[in-house]
Amino acid sequence: MTKLNAAYMGYRNREAGAVFEDLIQTALGWYEAKGIAKVEKTPEPMRPLSKPNGRGQFLACFTKQAQADYTGTMRDGRSVRFEAKQTDTEKVAYSRLTKTQQDDLDAHQKLGALCFVLLCFSIDRFYRIPWGIWKDMKKIFGHMHVTEAEISNYRVPFDNGIIRIFGPAKVSSNENNSSIKSERTEK
Repeated sequence: MTKLNAAYMGYRNREAGAVFEDLIQTALGWYEAKGIAKVEKTPEPMRPLSKPNGRGQFLACFTKQAQADYTGTMRDGRSVRFEAKQTDTEKVAYSRLTKTQQDDLDAHQKLGALCFVLLCFSIDRFYRIPWGIWKDMKKIFGHMHVTEAEISNYRVPFDNGIIRIFGPAKVSSNENNSSIKSERTEK
């Protein structure tokens, strides 16, 4: 791959990742407005190394490896933590999560939190993989990656611009809080 191709692919991946993050934020805003969940993006732990320049830019470094991408609470009081990964390839490798992120999801799941990995293939197909499935992918799938065909049972709907992260509730024009039942959960 030439440097130009690599630069273009890097740009494309960053843009797709930003679109995925925007879609997640839209979904989380919808869930919060319905009183179903309050979930926020976890800020990256970093330390500025210089003062901002005239355009507000500054040099910074990460102080430690990141925890789960998103954390929050469901309406029933249950904690939720998840990682979000986007790809334009045919598979997603187990190694996309750092050891720190894996340990974080493990520890919170042991305490009863709803933990999962939210995958996005090509910006239009979404899958919520329970942490226990992701963690045991070698035993379950026979290799250290997942393909869309292998995780088809975990596909979540994308309905009227909302990723149904926590369940298949439908959006309707006359929707109100009482029409939204408790979202499905897994243990």
